[in-house]
Amino acid sequence: MDLFDYMREQKGDKESPLASRLRPTTLEEIVGQQHIIGKDKLLYRAIKADKLGSLIFYGPPGTGKTTLAKVIANTTSAEFKQINATIAGKKDMEEVVQQAKNNMGMYGKKTILFVDEIHRFNKGQQDYLLPFVEDGTLILIGATTENPYFEVNSALISRSSVFELKSLEREDIKTLLKRAVYDKEKGMGSYSAEITDEALEFLADISGGDARNALNAIELGILTTERSEDGKIHITIDVAQECIQKRVVRYDKTGDNHYDTISAFIKSLRGSDPDAAVYYLAKMLYAGEDIKFIARRLMISASEDVGNADPYALTVAVSASQAVERIGMPEAQIILAQATTYIASAPKSNASYLAIGAAMEAVKTKKTTVPTHLQDAHYKGAANLGHGVGYKYAHDYPEHYVKQQYLPDEIKNERFYNPTDIGCEKEIKERLERLRNRED
Repeated sequence: MDLFDYMREQKGDKESPLASRLRPTTLEEIVGQQHIIGKDKLLYRAIKADKLGSLIFYGPPGTGKTTLAKVIANTTSAEFKQINATIAGKKDMEEVVQQAKNNMGMYGKKTILFVDEIHRFNKGQQDYLLPFVEDGTLILIGATTENPYFEVNSALISRSSVFELKSLEREDIKTLLKRAVYDKEKGMGSYSAEITDEALEFLADISGGDARNALNAIELGILTTERSEDGKIHITIDVAQECIQKRVVRYDKTGDNHYDTISAFIKSLRGSDPDAAVYYLAKMLYAGEDIKFIARRLMISASEDVGNADPYALTVAVSASQAVERIGMPEAQIILAQATTYIASAPKSNASYLAIGAAMEAVKTKKTTVPTHLQDAHYKGAANLGHGVGYKYAHDYPEHYVKQQYLPDEIKNERFYNPTDIGCEKEIKERLERLRNRED
């Protein structure tokens, strides 16, 4: 130990960043990620039983990958070693492997190697670890923000269990922020600070599920804000926005302004104004709106407002919804912008929307019977009842169309779907009219 190491040890955790001091030491202290560390989950049971195999933790920054690894270090009886793939070389790995062999040979003790940002290792570095993972010399725990199925060798993946950590929910972030402000042992409770509900909600929203981002903001706020006349440090919405360097947008996700903004977004899409639509999209994203909520609204608009005038709009919206779930912010905003501008610029038709509305009304108000020739004929005795008799198989006729009654007798002259003359629907309308007027 040199002089600097000694001084760091004497100062202890008090000089560490708040996010580091608040890092849990037990599974019970971890906030969020209950889908993998809930008490009924495999990972929780494996950690408690000290029966871990190699693991890969995958998820966005600030979701607790390193925290979970450190909790495992505190819980397991194995020796714990940590390296960061951005600065570690082969020599570092060789030293860990040699220590692991000594631990196993001399004491029968396992060694856990935690590799942070494992995707930064090149193929050769990852290959070096493989035989030691395979023979049990090392239990590997890798952490990565990148999809491990693309960035980690398949041989390592096949010998590891992959767990995806999710962005923390707003309530999880609020729980951590309260610990940060009021916990006197690990947090900043000794500073006599208070945080308003408005500031708490803002930081929980704007952090985007990144606990470290939120905790850094609250630490900066407490350390730089002067005490009020009552002797306390008050973390208000103004302090919060200054510390996280993001202006507060008037946007309450549970209040009127939320509904006003999403309403303006939808109406701009429907009104074929891509500039307005992408502006309201930006406003929602800036304020921390759930990207999955936005994606759902785009899918609805693609059918309700565009419909068959451009059937591809729904494909774009569905693809965008799947993409944003896989990618997350901030890149998801690009995908949402593409879908938004496409749908806003597409030709519009609400004919499908009107069709299902009219059909639902008919179902509710009129009692009908399926025509006999359309009824199921795939059972013995159906013909005796006349079921299926007289049905004409459309594929046997020109253009795969033949005139016959499909609607029940009670509503046989109804027209629920009335295509417009816009976009692809114009072709649909012309085809239907031609087939209906054809002389068979």
